[in-house]
Amino acid sequence: MLTNTIEQTYYVIDFDSTFTQVEGLDELANIALAGNPNREKVVQQIRDLTDAAMNGELSFAEGLRQRISLLQANRSHVEALVDFLRTKVSDSFARNRAFLRDYSEAILIVSSGFKEFIVPIVTELGLKEENVYANTFRFDADDNIIGVDDENVLSQDKGKVKLLESLALPGDVCVIGDGYTDYELREAGVASRFYAFTENVERTKVTSVADHVVPSLDEFLFLNNLPRSQSYPKSRIKILLLENVHPVARQAFEEQGFNVEFLKGALDEDELIEKIKDVTILGIRSKTNVTRRVLENAPRLIAIGAFCIGTNQIDLKAATEKGVAVFNAPYSNTRSVVELAVGEMIMLIRNVVTKSNGMHEGKWDKSANNSFEVRGKKLGLVGYGHIGTQLSVIGEALGMEVYFYDVVDKMPIGNAKKLKSLDDLLRIADVVSMHIDGRKDNKNVIGKREFELMKDGVVFLNLARGHVVEVEALVEALKSGKVWGAGVDVFPYEPKTNNEPFESELRGLPNVILTPHIGGSTEEAQEGIGHYVPERLLEYINNGSTTGSVNFPEVQLPLLKGSHRLLHIHKNVPGILAKLNNIFAKYNVNITGQYLKTNEQIGYVIMDVERSYEDGFIDEIKNVEETIKFRMLY
Repeated sequence: MLTNTIEQTYYVIDFDSTFTQVEGLDELANIALAGNPNREKVVQQIRDLTDAAMNGELSFAEGLRQRISLLQANRSHVEALVDFLRTKVSDSFARNRAFLRDYSEAILIVSSGFKEFIVPIVTELGLKEENVYANTFRFDADDNIIGVDDENVLSQDKGKVKLLESLALPGDVCVIGDGYTDYELREAGVASRFYAFTENVERTKVTSVADHVVPSLDEFLFLNNLPRSQSYPKSRIKILLLENVHPVARQAFEEQGFNVEFLKGALDEDELIEKIKDVTILGIRSKTNVTRRVLENAPRLIAIGAFCIGTNQIDLKAATEKGVAVFNAPYSNTRSVVELAVGEMIMLIRNVVTKSNGMHEGKWDKSANNSFEVRGKKLGLVGYGHIGTQLSVIGEALGMEVYFYDVVDKMPIGNAKKLKSLDDLLRIADVVSMHIDGRKDNKNVIGKREFELMKDGVVFLNLARGHVVEVEALVEALKSGKVWGAGVDVFPYEPKTNNEPFESELRGLPNVILTPHIGGSTEEAQEGIGHYVPERLLEYINNGSTTGSVNFPEVQLPLLKGSHRLLHIHKNVPGILAKLNNIFAKYNVNITGQYLKTNEQIGYVIMDVERSYEDGFIDEIKNVEETIKFRMLY
C-alpha cells in the first residue's frame, strides 16, 4: 500500500488496451477456448461485453460476471496469457520504461482486469507490485477459474472510484486510460485530469469527455514536461502525402505514430501554401510544384520526399536555404520506364499501333508494309543516366546498335558508343529516346531544328519530361512524315487529377502512343518507391542521417545511444564550428560524438552530448547568427 504522505502528483494508469494493446480477459478467452467449435462466437460475446462496459453502456459488475461465466479457463491458460501479453505491451510504454522505473513510487496501475496476469507484465517494466490494484480470480481445487473475489471493490460498479476514495492520495491525480470507468475518476472528483489514451483503441464516448486525448504515452509525458524517450512526440509531427503515393508509404509513417494526411491528387501553389503551414514532412510525386513561395510559408517543414526520380518540381536552392532536406527515389522505377520505352519502340517500329487502330475501325490490313524488326536498328539515347544505361543494355540484347549523348562524360556500357554532340546522334539514330532531367536549361532541347536533323521516318520517344520537347514541332514532324511514330508519356502541362480532361495537339494523330505519365507507374515500382523514400525520410527524422539527400551534405550517422543529438544546419561561412565549440566550453558540455559536412550553401553539424546540461545552453546554440534550422533528438 502507498504510505507516502508528502503531496505530489500521482499517475493512475489503466492496464487493458492502455498498458497493453489488448484486453486481457478477451485474450484469455481466446486462449482457453482453442479447439472449441464455438470459440469465435463465445470470444465475440466476451468482447461485446467488454466494449459495452468500457463505453459505460453496461453495469461493470454485471458485465464482469457474465464474462467470467463464459471463460471456461484455468491457471495454465493464465500463464499462457502472460507470455502473450509480454509481446503486446503498448509501444509507447515499452520505449518509456525509464519513466516507469524512475517514477514507480508515484505510478499506480488501477485496473478492472486481474492481478494474476497484470503483475508479471508491469513489474518487468519497473513498476511495483504493491502499486497494482486489480481484481483476483477464484479457482477451484483443479485450478479452474470459477469467479472473482467479490470483496474487492474493483469487481463492483464504480469500483475504481471507490478504490481511489479509499486511498485518499495526498496530491494531484492524473488518470490515463481508454475506458469510461477511467473517466469516472475525474467525474467523481478523485482525479484532477483524465487523459483518453488512443494508441490502441479510440472510443468516442470516452474521448469526448477527456481533458486531453493522448495518442501515446509520449504525448502525455510531453504535455506534463516529464522525462521521455522522444524529444518530441511523433503524434505531433504532421506528414502530408500527395498524388496517391503507394499505401506502404503511409503505413510506414503511421506505424511509427506520425500524424499522416493522405490526398490522392496534386495541389497548386495556393492550395499547397494553405495546407503546408503545420506540415513537417511533405511527400509528392511529379505534378506538385514546391516553389520558393511555398517554402516561405512552411515554417515547420524539415524534409521533402519526391516519390519519383526527378526533383525539378522542387526549388532545391530555396529548400536548401530554408534548411529543408530533399530526398528522391533515383533507382526504384528505372526498370518500369525502360520496359515501357522498349514496348513502345517495338510497337511503333512494327506498325502495331496503326494496324490496331484500323482493326477497331473494321479494317483488315494483313501486310508487311512499314513493319520492321528492331534488330539492326540504331537506338539513340539522349541522356545516359540510370534509365538510359539500362535501356542501352536491353536495346543491345535485342540486337540494336546503341549510341548515346550526355553532357556529362559517362562510361559506355557494353558496346554502346558515345557521340560528341546531340546533332551527331540525331543524324544517325533510327529511334531517338529522351532520358534527360527536367532542369530549366533542358526546355525545348528538341525543337523544329532538331527534328529536321533526324532521319526521315524516325521513331521518337519522350518518357523524360514534358518541357524538354517542343510539342508543336513534334506535331509538325509527325504530320509531315519526318517522324514515323512517337511514344509520349510526359507533357508540358498535365492534369492534376484523373478527373481533369487531357488536352494536347498530339491527340488523334496516327501512329502516336499517348500515355498519362505512367512510365514509373507499375505496382512493383510504386511499392519500391513507397518503401525507399520513407526509409530515407525516417532515417533523417529519427537519426539525422542524410543519405540519399539531393541537396544536403551526405552524412551516415550511428544510432543514437545514451546521448542527446543536436542537429545544426547553418549557412556555410567560416567560423561556425568554433562558435559552437565555444558555447560547449562555456557550459562544460561533454561531446561524445561530432560530425560536420558542408556543401556550397550550407553546413550540417551533428553533436552527440551527455544528457545533463544547464538551462540556456540549447538557446545559445539556436541563437548562433548563421543558424538556419536546429533540432534535438533523444
